[in-house]
Amino acid sequence: MIRLEEIETMDRGALVAAWSDLFGQSAPKSMSQVFLRRFIAQEIQMKRFGGLPKTLQKLVETEPDKPTRAVGRAQPKAGARLLREWNGVTHIVDVTPDGFRWKGQTYRSLSVIAREITGAHWSGPRFFGFRAKAASA
Repeated sequence: MIRLEEIETMDRGALVAAWSDLFGQSAPKSMSQVFLRRFIAQEIQMKRFGGLPKTLQKLVETEPDKPTRAVGRAQPKAGARLLREWNGVTHIVDVTPDGFRWKGQTYRSLSVIAREITGAHWSGPRFFGFRAKAASA
């Protein structure tokens, strides 16, 4: 088995041979040596330490055409109204199919609105109170 220390000094021919040994197929022709090294090192480490964590493995095995939700990325649906009080002023944001409407103007991002309201960089979803639910074990 190839040692991690050896990967850094391998030329392209040796990297392609190592790829074939590890993955059982030829390496992509357009892949740079930098990425060959990274993939080979990752595979060696996964074989040595037991592979991906179960949660990540489950995510990888999910059907490719099945949409997945990003963890912590709850999004309000069109028609919703968001209220946020800031410095004694209540701000109302309407969720539209095109984005978010605040003070008569449509924005693509809640973060831009949060920045306009506060004058500082804020995560829009965090500013308006969206939080990810804890995953059940």
